[in-house]
Amino acid sequence: MSLDTRTTRTGPALLHPAYKKRMRLADTLQILCVASVAIVIAIFLADGGAARFSTPADVFTSLGIVAGLVGTDLLLVMLVLAARLPPVARAFGHDQAMAVHQSLGKPALYLILGHAVLLITGYALAENVNVFIEAWNMFTGLPDMPLAFLGLALMIGVVVTSLVVVRRKFRYEAWHAVHLLAYLSVLVAIPHQLSVGGLLSEGSIARYYWLALYVAVAGSIVVFRFLLPVVRSARHQLRVASIEQVAPGVVSITLTGRKLEQLRATSGQFFIWRFWAHGLWWQAHPFSLSSAPSGRGLRVTVRGLGDASRQLPQLARGTRVSFEGPYGLFTENARTSPRVVLIAAGIGVAPIRSLLETVSFAPGHATVLLRSHSVGDTYLVDELTDLCRVRGAQLRVIAGKRPKGVSTWLPADAAKAGITLKKIVPELTSSDIYICGPRPWTDAVVRDARSGGVPKKQIHYERFDW
Repeated sequence: MSLDTRTTRTGPALLHPAYKKRMRLADTLQILCVASVAIVIAIFLADGGAARFSTPADVFTSLGIVAGLVGTDLLLVMLVLAARLPPVARAFGHDQAMAVHQSLGKPALYLILGHAVLLITGYALAENVNVFIEAWNMFTGLPDMPLAFLGLALMIGVVVTSLVVVRRKFRYEAWHAVHLLAYLSVLVAIPHQLSVGGLLSEGSIARYYWLALYVAVAGSIVVFRFLLPVVRSARHQLRVASIEQVAPGVVSITLTGRKLEQLRATSGQFFIWRFWAHGLWWQAHPFSLSSAPSGRGLRVTVRGLGDASRQLPQLARGTRVSFEGPYGLFTENARTSPRVVLIAAGIGVAPIRSLLETVSFAPGHATVLLRSHSVGDTYLVDELTDLCRVRGAQLRVIAGKRPKGVSTWLPADAAKAGITLKKIVPELTSSDIYICGPRPWTDAVVRDARSGGVPKKQIHYERFDW
């Protein structure tokens, strides 16, 4: 039995046509990632690696080589996930791609560390010396090894600063600068891969394959992280057209430019913006669209939480704006069900507001939940009220502080009474759920939805975090 993807009188298609296409693309990309790991192992085996396990020294050395190949391959996969390639963005979305990128950090580091330790141990056993002497001999006697040790040190620094506990102690800009060292750690490790050992010997197919991987990854980063944003910003010439006060510390910024319809942005997506004004030009801000994009202009609604974002209300009209994007799968293309539930906390209302403007549903088949400490803390509520009335959606504002020491997205009295998302929205399991807010709060909503029997494919979320 197959799902009918056509629109019916009871609601939109059960499965958006773009969903199946996206899933096929996601499957293809995952297969390519797994295949890349299989290929580097095959390179080792094709070079006679299977026969190099006859002595303890050979075992350690061979395992070290495999660990280095697989670890480096995972590093390249991580760089591709962070390069903002269009196929990756279409298949997984920026948030999920970066989540996988972060999850690969520790395994890649452990493999590279294992590569170093295993090789040093294997060489020490073969030469009958202790590992410290062997490490020094490798550092001073083998070509390009000092660069390899430098690359390992840089990689350790990047991974350590990416740990949540450590990352919270850095300002975003400082953390981002440190994180850029990941590129340098990969670059400085390349020479020793080509000069030490015979696996990637000059003229071999393995060497050309390995170099092609590096060139492809480097080219992707240069084009999609640097060149394309510059070209698109120059082409569309975005400028600040107006700034409207929404609430204390919250403003809506309208941007105009040239040929904006060519951006192909959709409701729910976000851009990474750079405002070329004093004190702001050196920071990039990921802000979601708060109204449906059009050829006439784009609008974002932002809250001044950081030092620089607090200066946004003082932006002058005509301020130039560069951008990267649009990014994100927090869109209609993720739909799988006839009903929709839109849930927001704080400034997370921005993409929810833009989605409500364009997402497809039959009257009565949409619910909007706004979560805040108090009714006065809700943003864009007047616009949402008007949209809900026009489109036939139900709007509920859930106000109150969360209880201390309890992992819940609801107010203390609701949590104590055993209220759940399923009780608030009885049709939950036949709905797509869009959630946007701070990370801990969003995670709590996702857990509640999963406890209510909602499949993962029907839950779409964006979290305010870095």
